[in-house]
Amino acid sequence: MRYLVKARVKPGREEALLRAIADGTLGQGSIAGDEYAHDLQQARVGEDDVARWVETCFCATPLAEERPYWEEYFELLRVKDAHNRKNCRHENGTEPWACCDCDCTRRLEEKLQQQGKPFLKKLRGTLPGKSHEPVR
Repeated sequence: MRYLVKARVKPGREEALLRAIADGTLGQGSIAGDEYAHDLQQARVGEDDVARWVETCFCATPLAEERPYWEEYFELLRVKDAHNRKNCRHENGTEPWACCDCDCTRRLEEKLQQQGKPFLKKLRGTLPGKSHEPVR
C-alpha cells in the first residue's frame, strides 16, 4: 500500500540524519533496505519545515516495521493512505506485491515534485559549514 507521510526532523537530529544517509546506515537492519534513502531523495519540504514523501509498506499497520527507523530522526505527523485501498492491486488481491513496481508511486512522486523544495537540499542548507555526501 502507498502512504503519504508528513514528518518533521526532530530538533538536533539533522546532522545525524545526513550522516546516516551519507554512510548508508539509514534504515540499516530494516526489511525495507535502501527504500529510506530513496524516500528522502523524493521528499519535499514546505515553508512549514514539514517533509512529505510517498512510502510503500505491506504491514497490516501502516509503517509498523519502518516506524522505529523513521522515529529515530523524525516526528511523524501524519501517515495516510495515498489512494483508495480498493484501487490498490495488492490490497484487492489482483496482484500480490504490486506496490513494488506500481506506477502509483511514480505518479504520486511526480505530483509531490510540484510542491515545496527538495527535502535533502534544504536539510543540507540548515547546517552551514558541514559537508555531507549526496545520496546516491
